[in-house]
Amino acid sequence: MSIADKIYIETCRDILDNGFSDEELDVRPRWEDGTPAHTIKKFCVVNRYDLRKEFPLMTLRKTGVKNCIDEILWIWQKKSNRISELHSHIWDSWAGEDGTIGKAYGYQLGIKHKYKEGEFDQVDRVLYDLKHNPASRRIMTNIYNHADLNEMNLYPCAYSMTFNVTGKYLNGILNQRSQDMLTANNWNVVQYAVLLSMFAQVSGLIPGEFVHVIADCHIYDRHIPLVEEMLKRPQYDAPRLILNPDIKNFYDFTVDDVKFDNYVANPTGFKIPVAI
Repeated sequence: MSIADKIYIETCRDILDNGFSDEELDVRPRWEDGTPAHTIKKFCVVNRYDLRKEFPLMTLRKTGVKNCIDEILWIWQKKSNRISELHSHIWDSWAGEDGTIGKAYGYQLGIKHKYKEGEFDQVDRVLYDLKHNPASRRIMTNIYNHADLNEMNLYPCAYSMTFNVTGKYLNGILNQRSQDMLTANNWNVVQYAVLLSMFAQVSGLIPGEFVHVIADCHIYDRHIPLVEEMLKRPQYDAPRLILNPDIKNFYDFTVDDVKFDNYVANPTGFKIPVAI
């Protein structure tokens, strides 16, 4: 069993056995047929993954790693909000008439801010500090910009990363306001564990601990039987992440520079209804 599988099973089991149901509340999300999409949830779930021991790619269900990495590079490297620059269609439902998702995600990371050292956007400030100020306790990003929320087609779910260097290790904390456990959990874990590993490589550091903090960690009502079935599946050993060692600049990474050695996983095996 991989550590990612173990954590996923424990988290889902806790939600299903001890979570709070919002079935009596008026909720915003809807299924495609217009029915309210209710959830069972736990508040403030904190999961820790030690990247020195194992990469957190689950095997209970296959994660689409190519699209997963393409999306995180679209946000953090391209700093884009235009869906034509993304190779998958996961953002199509939130695209406006201008072909963007509004002033959300990558758009926020690309805004330049003034510092005493000069102008940086949020990504470049992190990369600068990892090399020049590794002892800093201020290496963080935040894309939940209240001034622009009314121009975002979707409020950011994963909204803040905090980086911290401990000796030769780079650690990171992802703060997420909301997490759909079936659809997005391992997707986000893989994305930000890869991002942390990329930042470590180009900064001369070693990936350390990745911590995932989820404020509203939930399973949708129509996902419950799918999750229950998935938790009973066989598990396999975690694969090994291999980044192209020749890449020294974060902006040179491509999807093809990210490989997973010996990735064995169960096929999805079911269609997942999506709440919007």
